[in-house]
Amino acid sequence: MKKRRQKIRTGILMVSFFLFPAFFYFFSPYLIIEGTLNGVITGSFVLFTLQFISALVLGRGFCGWVCPAGGAQEALVTVRNKKVTKGNFIKWLIWIPWITVIVLLAVKNGGYHQITPFYQMKFGLSIDSVYALITYLMVLMLIVIPTLIVGRRSFCHHLCWMAPFMIIGRKIRNLFGWPSLRLEAISDQCTHCHTCTDNCPMSLPVEQMVESNKMENTECILCASCIDGCKSKAITYRF
Repeated sequence: MKKRRQKIRTGILMVSFFLFPAFFYFFSPYLIIEGTLNGVITGSFVLFTLQFISALVLGRGFCGWVCPAGGAQEALVTVRNKKVTKGNFIKWLIWIPWITVIVLLAVKNGGYHQITPFYQMKFGLSIDSVYALITYLMVLMLIVIPTLIVGRRSFCHHLCWMAPFMIIGRKIRNLFGWPSLRLEAISDQCTHCHTCTDNCPMSLPVEQMVESNKMENTECILCASCIDGCKSKAITYRF
């Protein structure tokens, strides 16, 4: 049975997913390029910046608690519950050229001149035309199909253009050692029941992490599934 915290987390993710059609432009990798061409800081620019800043304190907590794409993928666990352990580098092959294009366009066009969070939106909503609906469905398939074919949160592992912002933010936090939310292991209390590893939505080798007392992992989304599933309380949150 799910612990109360996991029920709350799942509820937040589901609500975020249900609302995704209304605000998916805020997650758009294309709109940030179009906005850069016109010197406009778009809603997606603002959101990606906030994700980076949040990672300095909360790591990839956004992925585990708020992300609509995460909600869609966790809803599909009952259909496809295969672990995903390889290919984490693929998203960088997407992210690096994308960011390079944005930077080059910003330099070429003299930077940004205005902030328009609701750029290309009517009444603050994303879907206002057949074109927008088709775009949303394409994005949704980009999230759903890898999960159904490959396994748990495949989009997060392989394709997500947002994850690198938070991974970089977390690495900067680790470099300077600022206080932040993290997992802490008490390896002596581990009973090696494998529950933490089996339940991890990101397919991480949590039990090995506990044994080595190295709980930091770039793919960890701080969802607390391992904490709430551990009967021996060998894993805890710390700030």
